[in-house]
Amino acid sequence: MQVIRDREALVAALAAMRAEGARLALVPTMGALHAGHIALIEAAKRPGTKVVASIFVNPKQFGAGEDLGRYPRREASDLRMLNEAGCDLVWMPSVEIMYPEGHATNIRVAGVSEGFDGESRPGHFDGVATVVAKLFNQVGPDAAYFGEKDFQQLAVIRRMVADLDFPIEVVGVPTQRDDDGLALSSRNIYLDEEERAKAVALPRALGVAARAIGRGEDVATVLADARATLTAAGFEVDYVALADAETLVPDPAADRPRRLLAAARMGSARLIDNIAISDG
Repeated sequence: MQVIRDREALVAALAAMRAEGARLALVPTMGALHAGHIALIEAAKRPGTKVVASIFVNPKQFGAGEDLGRYPRREASDLRMLNEAGCDLVWMPSVEIMYPEGHATNIRVAGVSEGFDGESRPGHFDGVATVVAKLFNQVGPDAAYFGEKDFQQLAVIRRMVADLDFPIEVVGVPTQRDDDGLALSSRNIYLDEEERAKAVALPRALGVAARAIGRGEDVATVLADARATLTAAGFEVDYVALADAETLVPDPAADRPRRLLAAARMGSARLIDNIAISDG
């Protein structure tokens, strides 16, 4: 596995892969890897494909008072996990490479970025879109893999790819979960033992709500019940909402694919999760 930190070396390594006729698959990450990230690597591994992972803690997607300074950084273990998973190349640019002096361009994806986490974390998805666009241009992948846990992020990237004509297949990989159902996340390390035990209320409440909505029960009542359940479990609820799975418009038509989305804080950890609605 190649580990590259220099743009010229990256260009040369990618050119060599292309010369072999390889298809390139990109898995962008911010490090602090877990089994959810490795599932992305596994999904990207196909015959004739070289898998490129990036590790970059992107300062532009952290707002004032967020956890940029304490975001976990575990380079040695991250590289070991990627190597064991069969990753071919790891791109690890510095902030100076990604945002050199004078950098002045920002990408904003309207619509899908404006509610939910976009409302709670102003500017967050501008930072996501900007860094992903740069990674796409640096690596030039044929496909890019993202986890469905960050469902709004996935919708933003799909919209950006369509609008800016990136010739890239965007692949969403199902959320990976612990045995008790909690979605795997780098931020789970912020939970202490008691908080971790309580946090399972989030996926359980979403599951109950999703089944009720699928049966045709009143959406407003179901969402209110889910918020009450989370509050009783010790969460500070940011949102629990039903949205169109493509546009993320709230209160979608019942004949459209729908997604139940939630964000809530337990202690110092802000957790997000989502689940598809299956009718019937």
